[in-house]
Amino acid sequence: MGDNVGMPMRESCKFFESRTYPNGDTVRKCDLDLAPEAPWRCPDDCAAFQPRLADVNWAHGTLVTPPTPAEPAGLGTDDSIAALLDEAEDVVNAAGPKVIAELAEERRKGRGWRRFLRRSTE
Repeated sequence: MGDNVGMPMRESCKFFESRTYPNGDTVRKCDLDLAPEAPWRCPDDCAAFQPRLADVNWAHGTLVTPPTPAEPAGLGTDDSIAALLDEAEDVVNAAGPKVIAELAEERRKGRGWRRFLRRSTE
């Protein structure tokens, strides 16, 4: 991205996703993981960009997509920002299989949700 302006996240792209959770946290991302500076920017000339043509089977709430958070200083000129976001993603991705394995083991031992719910009502 050589310049300071860059391409903002293309909310009209079929691969853009924004999700707001009940606690107020919002995720803005590219479903293809092609925006290393998400949630702020898409690559200038993203070859995967496709305009969103229809919102099939989507349930729309009463809210609109929240505004993009303020850009950190140096975005687009400091490669360490994208590197930090990649490292954070690697940490989350590395933890996923371990969590899934732990849940599978709990289910195998019969200590799943039923046990938790039974214990909380006693």
